[in-house]
Order: sequence, then C-alpha cells, then structure tokens
Amino acid sequence: MANPEHLRRLQASTADWAIWRADQPQSRPDLRQADLTSLQLTNADLRGADLSQADLRQASLIGADLRGADLTQADLSGANLIGADLRGANLRGADLSEANLHRTDLSDTLLMGANLSQANLSQANLFRAELDRADLSRADLHKANLLDAHLVGADLFRANLREAKLIETDLRWADLRKANLQWAVVAGARLQAANLQWVDLSQTDLSGAILVHPDPTAS
Repeated sequence: MANPEHLRRLQASTADWAIWRADQPQSRPDLRQADLTSLQLTNADLRGADLSQADLRQASLIGADLRGADLTQADLSGANLIGADLRGANLRGADLSEANLHRTDLSDTLLMGANLSQANLSQANLFRAELDRADLSRADLHKANLLDAHLVGADLFRANLREAKLIETDLRWADLRKANLQWAVVAGARLQAANLQWVDLSQTDLSGAILVHPDPTAS
C-alpha cells in the first residue's frame, strides 16, 4: 500500500509535491497501489517512484518525469503521457491501452507483456526498449524510434509503423499481420518466424534484414 503522507502530498498539488521532493531528495516516493485516477500530474517529478499496481487511468502525465519509476502492472489506460520521460522505467505487465504516448521517451524501458493496444506512440523514442510479448495491436507507431528494441512475440496486428525506425530490431515471432510499414527502415532487423501476412511493405527498407532462420546444414 502507498505511504499515506506521500499520497496526500501528491494529491494536494504538483507544486506542493515539487517542494517536498526538493526537500527530500533521497526519499523514494511510495505510491504502490495508489488510486490516482484522472489526477492532474502535468510535469510532476516522479523519478524513481514506486507506482507498482497504481491506478492511473485517464491521468494527465504530460511532461512528467518518470525516469526509473516502477510501474509494474500499473493501469495507465487512457492516460495522457505526451512528452513524458520514462527512460529506464519498469512497465512490465502495465496497461497502457489507448494511452497517449506521443513524443514520449521510453528508451531502455521494460515493457514485457504490457498492453499498448490502440496506444498513440507516434514519434515516441523506444530505443533499446524491451517489448517482448507486448500487445501493440492497432497502436500508432508512426515515425517511432524502435532502434535495437526487442519485440519477440509481440502483437503488432494492424499497427501503424509508417516511417518508423526498426533498425536492428528483434521482431522474431512477432505478429505483424496487416501492419503498415510504408517507408519504414527495417534494416538489419530480425524477422525470423514473424507473421508478415498482408503487411504493407511499400518503400520499406529491408536491407540486411533476416527473414529466415539460417540453415545449419548449409556449407
């Protein structure tokens, strides 16, 4: 359960929260399982906070600093995270369905098994993000940076990856049926066993991409 004092300060106002964080730089905010539904947390300093299993549905986290935060199994469905900084955050099993993550920095985040269905990830930075088995069905990843990201077994059914950067991305066993990869750069990506049925590959750069498993018997 959340620390009552920490929760009270955050719910009071972001200004009060900022003052408390400045006065207590070594204190890690304990907001586990907190009910933060629809809370206005624009530009809030939530670095390193424990928000595991917190309810952040429809919350406004525009420009929030969530670097290194623990959001394991948190509910962020419908939340607004435009321009938020989530570098190095743990979002394993989190629900981000229909969340707005436009221009959000998600580099080096852990998103294994997360639900990002119908999320807006346009121009998001997912460099080196771990998205194995994540649900990205119908997500908007237009111009997203997925350089060196891991999406093994991820669900990308009908995802919009137009002009996305998927250089050296691991997409083995990913479901890319009906995905839009127009003008995407998929150079050097690993696509072994990926489902590419009805994928739009118009003007897609597939140079160096690995589409089949190497034959161990080949000389």
